[in-house]
Amino acid sequence: MKHIFILFFLISPFVVVSQTLDSIQNLDEVVLRADRLLKTFSKTQTTQVLSDSIIKRNTSSLTQLLNFNSPVYFKENGLGMVSSPSFRGTTAQQTAVIWNGININSQFNGQTDFSTINTRNFDEITIRHGGGSVLYGSGAIGGSIHLSDKVDFNMPFENNLFAGFGSFNTQDLSYGTRYADDKFSVGFTVTYTHSDNDYDYLDSDRKNLNGQFYNVGLSTTLGYKIDQKNILRYYNHVFDGERHFSLILPTEIRTKYRDFNTRQLLEWEGRYGKFLSVLRAAYLTESYKYFGNIENDNFTFAEAETFIGNYQLSYKWADNAKAMAVADINYTNGEGSSIVEASRTISAFSVLLNQRIKSFYYEATVRKEVTNTYESPLLFSLGVKQQFGDFYTVNVNGSKNFRIPTYNDLYWANAGNPNLSPETSHQIELGNQFNFKNGLFSLTGFYYDIENMIRWVPNTSGVWRPINTDNVVSYGLESRLQYSRQFKGHQLQLNANYAYTISENQFDNKQLIYVPYHKGSGSFNYAYNKLSVYWQTAYVGEVFIQSDNDPNRVVAPFWVHNLGLEYKPLDQCTLGFRIQNLFNKNYQSVANRYMPGINYNIYLTFNF
Repeated sequence: MKHIFILFFLISPFVVVSQTLDSIQNLDEVVLRADRLLKTFSKTQTTQVLSDSIIKRNTSSLTQLLNFNSPVYFKENGLGMVSSPSFRGTTAQQTAVIWNGININSQFNGQTDFSTINTRNFDEITIRHGGGSVLYGSGAIGGSIHLSDKVDFNMPFENNLFAGFGSFNTQDLSYGTRYADDKFSVGFTVTYTHSDNDYDYLDSDRKNLNGQFYNVGLSTTLGYKIDQKNILRYYNHVFDGERHFSLILPTEIRTKYRDFNTRQLLEWEGRYGKFLSVLRAAYLTESYKYFGNIENDNFTFAEAETFIGNYQLSYKWADNAKAMAVADINYTNGEGSSIVEASRTISAFSVLLNQRIKSFYYEATVRKEVTNTYESPLLFSLGVKQQFGDFYTVNVNGSKNFRIPTYNDLYWANAGNPNLSPETSHQIELGNQFNFKNGLFSLTGFYYDIENMIRWVPNTSGVWRPINTDNVVSYGLESRLQYSRQFKGHQLQLNANYAYTISENQFDNKQLIYVPYHKGSGSFNYAYNKLSVYWQTAYVGEVFIQSDNDPNRVVAPFWVHNLGLEYKPLDQCTLGFRIQNLFNKNYQSVANRYMPGINYNIYLTFNF
């Protein structure tokens, strides 16, 4: 009944707008997005926007999308299970996930499980490399992943249906619709994913037991033009999912995990001459239940709610120059089976500045947080970019970033440490981009010095507690190649990413566990008339699974490939067939957590 009520509430606006379809006017399109900071203050760092065609050619899992289209490495406990990223050699807690400009990393463990993000719920997905704590707060050290929705005005009524079916009884369904005139805008997307996930282990008589999962996602956007200067926007997202955790041994007790998260954002934008005023209010909830034995109803739980108020005032003080002041307040209250009820309030104040002077561009930002639960450092970012003609661009960016202690770190019963300090990172990167006729090549070097890493270690009494301990240095190179060409009805597209990363604990100069030295990915697409074929690949070098870097305790490197074929019988319709793990590679991302062999998927996209 909960799902039916939510679905009815979110669909009901379309009954109203559908009655005005006959009065569609062909006016200029206006596209509005909630995350202005991403576009306005990220020009001296690498950003990569994943196109709609790339998103649809992958499964709905954010893990697979990024694994085959970015240098981000993922530690997966099996297909569809817990998935943790490592961005430029940092930890999962040091990669921020941003929903329409709001940091949605968990208040409990400080990270986002990428297997719980359905990519078809969002209009745009962007990868932002490097630190971003001045803009997005805690966790944006290695990089950030941005999930964005857009509000359109003066758009005709449109619908999108996606249906995919594959091996292991996997179902991937989504439906989206939107309509907008010159005053109102409304959009809605519903997604459903299910899999028995009972694949056979290669070179073994075993199979993946207790791995089934499902999730439902609902997204809504609303927009209203009060007048030519003032606009209201509303964004909403609901996620409900359940996963059974795969067994390593058939004799293990079967477990499962349920989570239910909601996100709401209301925004009022006003444009007054050279001033842009944006007032934002957000309400987020997260809750989970963990069943240690699915044969009974006993469970542990945690739940938190967060209220965010944010005000941005920007002033265009010269041609191609902008200054912005940002103030926000964040209140969170949480509790759980092992977490005493606690609340914390964080206030933050930021000043941001950018300017373009002919072919030279700079941006400078500073942020200070105020709270009584930890002592927050002064954060800053300074970047410059110089363009040399149309061929070569160089950029340099330096910043100080941080990650705050989580609820688990601070409030875990009989173990939390209220005296923790935030992790801090000083970092610098140098980027080079070469543009040529049909593409580009970029090469970026980075260096991070991370202090006060929070780790859970046993004390003299044998009790595990979090403390500020390690100092980690991470450095390496990232490269990206894009190429496209059209001739006589033929279309070629090539995308490739590669990262070389060293991430060492300065205590013993050992590589961090589950951080590969080498990670590469790529895709190739060829299309002619109504037919196209595409190939995807991902390579991950070996990773250590023990902190002493024992060469006998590693996860072996793997290289997997996917092959797909698409046919468009109509301009509005696409039929696709995809073979995943084409060469039936026996591999694992986490020790003893085997991934599936060759498997298949068919899908249909229909726009009307």
